Amino acid sequence: MALGEEEFLACCGSAKFAKLMVSAGPFSNYQEAVDAAREIWFNKVDVNGWLEAFAAHPRIGESPPQSHKSPTFAQWSKGEQSTALTTATDSTLQELHELNARYWQKFGFVFLICASGRSTPEILSELKRRYQNRPIAEFEIAAQEQMKITELRLAKLLSPDTAAPSGAKISSNMDMATKAGEDRVTVIGGHLTPTPPPGHTRTRPPITTHVLDTAAGRPAAGIEVRLEMWEDPQSRPLFHQIDSNCWKLLGSSTTDKDGRSGQLMSISDALNPGVYRISFDTGKYNPEGFFPYTAIVFEIRESQKWEHFHVPLLLSPFSFSTYRGS
Repeated sequence: MALGEEEFLACCGSAKFAKLMVSAGPFSNYQEAVDAAREIWFNKVDVNGWLEAFAAHPRIGESPPQSHKSPTFAQWSKGEQSTALTTATDSTLQELHELNARYWQKFGFVFLICASGRSTPEILSELKRRYQNRPIAEFEIAAQEQMKITELRLAKLLSPDTAAPSGAKISSNMDMATKAGEDRVTVIGGHLTPTPPPGHTRTRPPITTHVLDTAAGRPAAGIEVRLEMWEDPQSRPLFHQIDSNCWKLLGSSTTDKDGRSGQLMSISDALNPGVYRISFDTGKYNPEGFFPYTAIVFEIRESQKWEHFHVPLLLSPFSFSTYRGS
């Protein structure tokens, strides 16, 4: 289905994102559009584009501006906050207003969360938790939340199963797609079932990583990265088996100027369930640091084999942290 920049601006407020989506289309189905959106948002839209998209959103609990470049954006924002607004009280709205202001002062952008179906107490709890994050980590989380919102809104343009015929009105799919769009588990996590979702095709390896130097406030380039999988199907790795020969090397690479690793494994449709390990040569990057190397061990279950796993490393000379991205 051929869509224009205004339709994609309704999904994400980045002008560059909208232009690249038009160039990548037309899309034959919802999943094809989502795959393109993820690739464009995470790999082709720069920091300024992310901030432009964040700035398009109203603060949670506040009305969106009607002057937005896409009138549909304001309409959808209001609808996505409907559960929060109906569960709010005067006191929780006041608390939300105050925390929104504190968040802005700390991070420099609006608190972004996929609010569809979430109550005000839920959002307040998440806002308080994320306020403790470091700015560079919170920036990445906000980008992940923007992608969730984008996927929900793409569902309002395209049915998750089939695209409307060329030239058909977008509204013809709205009733069905809106219901799907409001269900975050169905639309975003629909691939949690053991069978692939309709139109599922990977455009990148199922496991990726990047490294951010939180002390310097920039991507960490030149770090060697290794991806391994535990080979023994009869056992699980124990914490003292770091050097066991049951770890099979899947691939290695070195982080580029953006801190992203190269391809660590092939682009396979179904990921083999099991225990994986990503190791980083942090000692070479920080010779005076505390960690000669860093390893992140995680498990992927059968029900998750169609998902994407982005496992970044947030590094300083004397601390590190990680989280599961998408």
